[in-house]
Amino acid sequence: MSHFYVYSGKKMKQTVFITVAVMFAAGIVYSERENMTVFSSGAPAAIYNVKTEKKQIALTFDISWGEVRTDPILDILEQKGVKNATFFLSSPWSKSHPDTVNRIVKSGYEIGSHGHKHVNYSSLGDEEIRKQIQTAHGVLEDITGKAPNLIRLPNGDFDKRVLSIADQLGYRVIQWDTDSLDWKNPGVDQIINRVVNKAHPGDIVLLHASDSCKQTHEALPAIIEQLRSKGYEFVTVSELMKQAQTENKPVEEKSFKQVY
Repeated sequence: MSHFYVYSGKKMKQTVFITVAVMFAAGIVYSERENMTVFSSGAPAAIYNVKTEKKQIALTFDISWGEVRTDPILDILEQKGVKNATFFLSSPWSKSHPDTVNRIVKSGYEIGSHGHKHVNYSSLGDEEIRKQIQTAHGVLEDITGKAPNLIRLPNGDFDKRVLSIADQLGYRVIQWDTDSLDWKNPGVDQIINRVVNKAHPGDIVLLHASDSCKQTHEALPAIIEQLRSKGYEFVTVSELMKQAQTENKPVEEKSFKQVY
């Protein structure tokens, strides 16, 4: 017996369309399989803020060079009774300013790494990235007597390779949710308003204590006072991270033209 199969033109078009779509999707998955791993569960990711209902906030200060800005900032923190803050220190600056580093330690503030050379690590090869992080680690451990486990990469620049290598070396990469923009020296009032208006529970605030940032120490007293008036408690990044699960964002390969 002969069998005849009748196909409508509409059904044939649908079948062809579905087949092409599936093949196209498979091609994307294959070609992007390496890039997609960064979005998978458990992949290393930078921390921008912490999910918490508590009105806690972390003030963080990056230092990579300078002679005159750090001590006034430490003076203000102490005068205002801020006992918890996190400083990310570059190793060359730390090596040439051991007394200031020791003052930060004795004040009870947390110290994280700001790397060695102030370059974009995403532009380096894997071994050089590892070398930069390890060099800074050794210097900071020698001076402070404690091995750091937090790092804020120079310029906030990273890619998935940098995240992976930092993770292998026992580091958590710390970014920020609120950029004070003090590195632009936009004016004291603008720095204050930006931080206070953008602040939220679990926030990590980026500030600087390098000489190029000339207005931070002038804005800091009002920032502290106004955040306190809103009920905020100042904690270190590590303390903040203990409060809740961190909110991880997908890797964005970043390069900020900031002057630290």
